[in-house]
This record gives sequence, C-alpha cells and structure tokens, in this order.
Amino acid sequence: MNTMKLGIGALVAGGLMLALSGVATADTTRQSLSSESVLETIKKRGELRIGLATFVPWAMRDKNGELIGFEIDVAKQVAEDMGVGVDFVPTAWDGIIPALLAGKFDAIISGMSITSKRNLTVNFTHPYANTGYILMASSARADEKGLETLEDFNQAGVTIATRRATTGAVAMQRNFPKAKLIYFDDDTLSYQEAANGNVDGVSSTPPKAAFEIEKRGDVLRVVSPKLMSPTREAFAVRKGDPDILNFFNNWIREKQASGWLKERHDYWFTTRDWADMVGSG
Repeated sequence: MNTMKLGIGALVAGGLMLALSGVATADTTRQSLSSESVLETIKKRGELRIGLATFVPWAMRDKNGELIGFEIDVAKQVAEDMGVGVDFVPTAWDGIIPALLAGKFDAIISGMSITSKRNLTVNFTHPYANTGYILMASSARADEKGLETLEDFNQAGVTIATRRATTGAVAMQRNFPKAKLIYFDDDTLSYQEAANGNVDGVSSTPPKAAFEIEKRGDVLRVVSPKLMSPTREAFAVRKGDPDILNFFNNWIREKQASGWLKERHDYWFTTRDWADMVGSG
C-alpha cells in the first residue's frame, strides 16, 4: 500500500514537473518572440506601420482624400530607406499612445512633442523638428471685448478653444490660467468655433494660423507671433527596444546632415505652395 502510494506520488510529481516544464518552455518561447526587435519585425513583414493624427501641416488630407504633409514625407522616406512599404494608421490623438503600446503600429510619427509625462510611457528618438504655439482670436469677439494683447486673454470670461491632450492645450493652460479652456478632439472644430464667434481664441501653430488666415482672415487673426511653450518633436516607440531606437536616431542624424529634413520642413512650414492641395475637411 505504501509502495503504491509512493509510486502514485512519484507519477503525480513527475507529471507536475513535466507540466511546469511545458509552461516554462511556452513562456520562454513567448518571451523570445516578444523580445524580437520591431526592426526585425518590420523587415520580415515588409512594411512599416505608422500611427498618426491629422495636424496641419504635419499630416492632412488632400482634395482626393490622400494623406499629405511633413510627417507623410518623413515616414515614406524612412520606409524607402528601410526597403519596405509603409502603412499609415490614422488614430485619435488622445488614444495614440495606448494604441502604440497595444501594438497597433510600430511607431508614432505625428508631430509628437517630447514631454516628461509621455516619456514615462514611451521612448522618444532624437528631435527632428521644432515648433510651438501661438494664439489666434475670433476677430468679432476680440473687437467686442477689447481683447488685443496676450495679457488681455488671461482673464475670467475669456474662452479659448484647444485640442485635447496636446502640448497646445498645456501651453494654453500655462499662459492663460484665468481663462476658460474648451477642449475638442479635432482642430477643425476648434477653429470653426472661433470663426463662428463662439469662443474668443484658439490655440494654433504658426503654419496652421497662416493657413487659416488664407481661408478666413476676415474672421480670425493672430494675437501675437510670440511662440508659447516651444516644443521639440520626435518619433515615439515602445520601451525596451534599443535596435529600432538606434535605427531611427541614426536615420534622423543622416537626414539632418544631408539637409533633407530641413528642405522638407521648410517646404511644409515656411511656404504656402501646398495650401491649394488641402481638402476642406
């Protein structure tokens, strides 16, 4: 009886060890697969997947619905230099980092500014662009209320539209703490509210402001060209992957040294040659 019990116990113990061994093997395999660099995944897949949101002139739709803009040029060139295709994954801005972490795409190339808070969740490449925010005013509302300077907008009773979860929103919070901020998920709605006279001001980048003034300079104007909260933009990638970070960093250095990044940046940020291409949406 005791011998039988010992035998059964040995079999159970052996089965448990085998099962645990199988679990360990499966876990090791999963860890091995998950630890593969995104760079290797892209090469095997033959396609670079980019997460982006639309911001003028970073990424926008032309009159045919196709994506154009500085970031589109950048991502296409990165993919070409990798020898792979490119797939753009338009994503709501306030969900773009969670989507990256969930593996919906390989990197964010969407005018994302480097911030300490974001850096707790994602890794940033070296910066490849610089921008900042200015304030535009609803001409009718500003005239009615006597709002002329930036200081005039920092008071109770003033409303400023801005895009949710952006460094533009942070800039407005920091510079106009007494004003009421109204948040939108899309820039189009922010500018439309200001143009319609429903808010006093709207946060903007200089290129977007120039674009809006060309379309409706009779109802919108720039309060001051002074940049508030200058920013540095970079690619964002998931943490724990030095290979893809190294590739992107060296790509940025190479394109900066050749002048390619400056040429593309100047085209989209200092000229209006592209303005007629942009759709009305």
